[in-house]
Amino acid sequence: MPDSALRRDADFRRLWMGQTASQLGEHASLVVLPLIAVLTLHLDVGGLGALRAVGQAPLLLLSLFIGAWVDRWRARNVMMLADLGRALVLAGVAAAALAGGLDLPILLVAGFALGTMSVFFDVAYQALLVRMLRRDQLLRGNSALEGSRSAAQIGGPALGGALVSLPPASIAVVANGLLFALSFGSVSRIRHREPAPERAGRAPHVWREVREGVRFVAGEASLRAVCLASGAFQFSFAAVMTAYLVYLTEDLRLPGGAVGLVLAATGPGALAGALLAARLPGRFGHGVVLVAAATIGNGALLLVPAVQGTPAVTVPALAAINLVVGAFGQLVNVTVMAIRQAVTPDGMQGRAAATITFAGMGLTPLGSLLGGLLAGELGLRTAILVAGAGMMVSPLVMVLSPLVRLGRELPVPQDR
Repeated sequence: MPDSALRRDADFRRLWMGQTASQLGEHASLVVLPLIAVLTLHLDVGGLGALRAVGQAPLLLLSLFIGAWVDRWRARNVMMLADLGRALVLAGVAAAALAGGLDLPILLVAGFALGTMSVFFDVAYQALLVRMLRRDQLLRGNSALEGSRSAAQIGGPALGGALVSLPPASIAVVANGLLFALSFGSVSRIRHREPAPERAGRAPHVWREVREGVRFVAGEASLRAVCLASGAFQFSFAAVMTAYLVYLTEDLRLPGGAVGLVLAATGPGALAGALLAARLPGRFGHGVVLVAAATIGNGALLLVPAVQGTPAVTVPALAAINLVVGAFGQLVNVTVMAIRQAVTPDGMQGRAAATITFAGMGLTPLGSLLGGLLAGELGLRTAILVAGAGMMVSPLVMVLSPLVRLGRELPVPQDR
C-alpha cells in the first residue's frame, strides 16, 4: 500500500489500484496463455517459444513509437484504452474456447494484441506518475507502485496456474480479463486532469520525437549502460523462461497449480527487494548495489538445472531459487528506475522509459525463439544452464560502465 504521505492523495490511490490490477492481469496472462497452449493444445517447446516471442514482439517493434505517443497524449486516456482493449481481447479468446474453436493462430493474435496494449499501459503509468507528483514524491511513488508489482508477481501466476487447471480453460481467461476491467474502472476515476501535451495530434513529428528520445538515452552514459545491461539480461532471461516452463511441466511433471506456486515465489522476494532498494543504495552506493544484486539474482538461476526429484522436493527448492531471483531482481529494477528518473527531464520521461524498454526488452522475442531452439537441440536442462550463463553478461556490463561508480547520491538531469 502507498505510504502515509501519498495515501491521502485520492488520485494516487486510484492510480495505485489501477496499476495493481493491471500488473496482476499481466502476470496472470504470462501463465494463462502458455499453459493453455501446453495443456490444452499440447504445444511443443518450439511452438511455445513462438507464442512467447509473438507476445513480446511489440516491445521490439512498437515501444519507441509508443513512448513518443505517450509524451504527446494524456497518459490517463492511454491507460484506459489499453485496459479496455485487453479485456476485449481476452473476452474473444474465452468465446473461442467455449465454442471449441481455440487454436494456435488465435492465441498468437491475442498474445500480440495483449503485448501491444501492455506496453502502452506500462509506459503511460510511468509518465502519469511524473505528471501527477512532485519530484520529491517520486521515490515514494515508485516504491508504492513497485510494491504493487511485487504483489502481482505473487498473485498473478498463482491465480493463473490454479485457474488453468480447472475446466474449462475459458474460466482462467475470463478471470484474467476481469482484472483489466477493474483497472479500467479505477483509472477512469482519476480526477487529475493533465494539460493537453504540446503538439498533440501532429503525427508527422512522431519520428522526430522518437529520434530525440533515442539520442538523449544514447548520449547519457548511465542510461546507455542501463540499456546494454538490460538487453543482455532480458535476451537471456527470455530464453531461460521458454525452456523453464516446459521443464516444469514435462521434466518435473508439476501440475498447473504447482507451477503457479513456483513462479509466484518471485513475488515475496520482489517485495523484499523493493524494501531493500529504499535503504541499501543510500548506504552502500547505487553502483555497488546494482552490480552485487545483478550478480546474485542472475546467478541463482544457474541452480535450476540441478533441481530434480519429487514435487515435495522440487517445488520448495525452485520456490527458494525464485525467491532469491525476485528479491535481487527487484532491487536492480527499483535502483535502475530511480537512476533513470533522476537523470531524465520531465518532458522526456515517456520517451526515455520507452527507449530503455526497447533496448532492454526488444530482444526478448529472439531470446524466446533461442530458448526453444536450445531446448530442442540440447535438452531442457542444458538449455536453461546455457541461457542462464548468458544472464551473467549483465553485471559484467555494469562493472565496465559508469554505473559501478555511482555513489550514495543520485545524479541530476543534464539540463539542471
